[in-house]
Amino acid sequence: MATHPVADPVTAPATAEVRAVNSNIVIALSGVWQLDAGTPRWADVLDPGWEPGEIGFDTAALGSWDSSLLIFLLQVRDHCETDGILFNTAGLPDRTIRLLELARVVPDRAAEPEAARPPAAERLGAAGIAAWDATMTSVTFTGAVTDSVIRLLLRRTRLRWREFWVVVQSNSSGALGIVTLIALLVGVIIAFLGVVVLKRFGAGYYVSYLVGYGMLREMGALMTGIIMAGRTGAAFAAELGSMKITEEIDAYTTLGISPIDHLVLPRLLGLFVMMPLLVIYADFVGIAGGMMVAVTLLDLTPTQFIGGLLSAVTLSDALLGVFKATIFGLIIGLSGCMKGMQTGSDAGAVGRSATNAVVMGITLIILANAVVDWLAALLQI
Repeated sequence: MATHPVADPVTAPATAEVRAVNSNIVIALSGVWQLDAGTPRWADVLDPGWEPGEIGFDTAALGSWDSSLLIFLLQVRDHCETDGILFNTAGLPDRTIRLLELARVVPDRAAEPEAARPPAAERLGAAGIAAWDATMTSVTFTGAVTDSVIRLLLRRTRLRWREFWVVVQSNSSGALGIVTLIALLVGVIIAFLGVVVLKRFGAGYYVSYLVGYGMLREMGALMTGIIMAGRTGAAFAAELGSMKITEEIDAYTTLGISPIDHLVLPRLLGLFVMMPLLVIYADFVGIAGGMMVAVTLLDLTPTQFIGGLLSAVTLSDALLGVFKATIFGLIIGLSGCMKGMQTGSDAGAVGRSATNAVVMGITLIILANAVVDWLAALLQI
């Protein structure tokens, strides 16, 4: 007697076989129902001439399944609800029944229509208007701060010395640790670079010139400015942003007290005073780091290193770095305070203000450094 092989539900493809039982229909589900393997669709199984009183299921030969089976069952259920047919879930696995009930509880959410992309000219115009507004806001804020400084010099307003000294302390002892670490590493890196390159030409002695010139003119001011932009600029924006959200700044304005005089001026002047001192300190630390490398790898004595440095580096190199520090201090102070004063009213506004202050501060520092270097080259400084 011939025997028919029985399909293995673990590996057999997905099938949906329709069986008529009296006036009802039973759908025998079998095989593996996986989205990537291809599964039957209810539209392919459905016969428009059916008028059953009930649709049930037989899952005795059903293997593994995923959401493809639920999609099929939802199509069957929708058809039953539309035609008034009883949807009998007695033969389905318990998990599918719970998932079908969950799908009924969670309402369908229609996808929002995608907004039409405006023309290029409109987008360009909007970007130009936004850039113009940002520029005018920056100019207005800078003008207000300048007016406050002039009134302070003319003794028409008073400086909040307590806030001023808090900023001075925060940017002196509070910043020495990170400035020391970064400046030392920068000096070491410049010295390593000089040792590798200059030794090829038998000019290792001039590594002192490279370290001194690089730290005093460029890296001391630049790295200190970037550190302070991320540290102090963000702190200014967060402090003033928090006061803006709690409406403290609005209260000052209501009482006739200028927020610029009361909040911005002490922070700006405190940072303006401390930045040159921090840069001078960073210069010494960076040169010391470079000297350690030169003494270790080139067998130079500290006296030879310092002698080579003083013979080539001039006072104008050091003064140029200090001049940059004053500009960087103003940039960091203005960026941090302006972004803090422009903080919105939602929960994430303070974080965005701090981030924008750091990005704006570092970008303007790099730009200002390039401009000063270019002018120094033109003036042969």
